[in-house]
Amino acid sequence: MTDALLERHAEALRLFGERVRDIRGDQWGAPTPCTEWNVRELVNHVTAEQLWIPPLVAEGRTVEQLEGSFSGDVLGDDPVAAWDRASAAAHAAFAASGALERTVRLSYGPALGSAYCSELTADCVVHTWDLARGIGAADRLPDSLVEFSIKEIMPYADGLAASGQYAEPVDVPAGADAQTRLLAMVGRKG
Repeated sequence: MTDALLERHAEALRLFGERVRDIRGDQWGAPTPCTEWNVRELVNHVTAEQLWIPPLVAEGRTVEQLEGSFSGDVLGDDPVAAWDRASAAAHAAFAASGALERTVRLSYGPALGSAYCSELTADCVVHTWDLARGIGAADRLPDSLVEFSIKEIMPYADGLAASGQYAEPVDVPAGADAQTRLLAMVGRKG
């Protein structure tokens, strides 16, 4: 199970990184399906999420100890290099011996490293679609990542909109494909 999880995590990071490399210079200010973020802000958000992982997972630090550490612009003058560094360090932290069995202290309470990795993998998958849409790139997600993300999000999908971080779920027609169902759970129309 841990090998499969780490494989999905690496796959999600790779796919997001491919979309980051697809961004043309004139697209960084383009809107995305995440209405509060343009392309640069979306990439900044996902990159910052990766920056939290090493200190939380590998160092055992708490969210409170790191408060404000990764706010603001984490991309600097070279967003691609910033993404590459952050995603490599994040994956290495999760792949370290015992990391997925370790308890991580998050904003909503303690969680196993494996649960945190699963959550961020699914988040990265959805944001890959957001980024693809924002830059007009191919937005078809790999079936393996879609199925993984559905299984991850399904147990708490009903509460996502109430968190204020997601739009209301979207109704999907009978027989909708897995990607459409995944996107609908997180308030996106595929």
